[in-house]
Amino acid sequence: MFTLQEPCRHTVGMTFEQMLERVRYEGAYPTRARAEEAVRTVLAAFGRRLTGDERVELAARLPHEAALCFTAEIPDTESVTGWGFVKDLASRTGGTAATTRWDTGTVLRIVAQLAGDDLLDRILAQLPPGYALLFGRAELPPAPTAALASAGAPTGTTTL
Repeated sequence: MFTLQEPCRHTVGMTFEQMLERVRYEGAYPTRARAEEAVRTVLAAFGRRLTGDERVELAARLPHEAALCFTAEIPDTESVTGWGFVKDLASRTGGTAATTRWDTGTVLRIVAQLAGDDLLDRILAQLPPGYALLFGRAELPPAPTAALASAGAPTGTTTL
């Protein structure tokens, strides 16, 4: 049986120190402390948004210290868009929306690399619109339904 101190984990792709250095480099943060602040606040906030098997699997793929930040709080039942997530985090930290968006995008792009494509696809399917961009992915609108196509609505394809 596993204890809380020794969770069942996949092989971690990087240490917490390596994660902080990647965030510092990619986010152009002046200090390691500033990068660590971004990692801890973004992961704690994102941990409040994700539930189920995806939450457990993502925690297992994060470095141990990052997983502790991510799982420190109980998930919130309120569903918010990606932009709502950024605004909520900005209000909690006292930061501007622009700075918080930068922090969020920087940290979640590293998280996306650790998660891998399959897990990230499942995570994004669980979340409301707007999160894909935070992970560095394009977010395409849903394909038109058959009813719209039969009604003569444009389908996004043209014939030359």
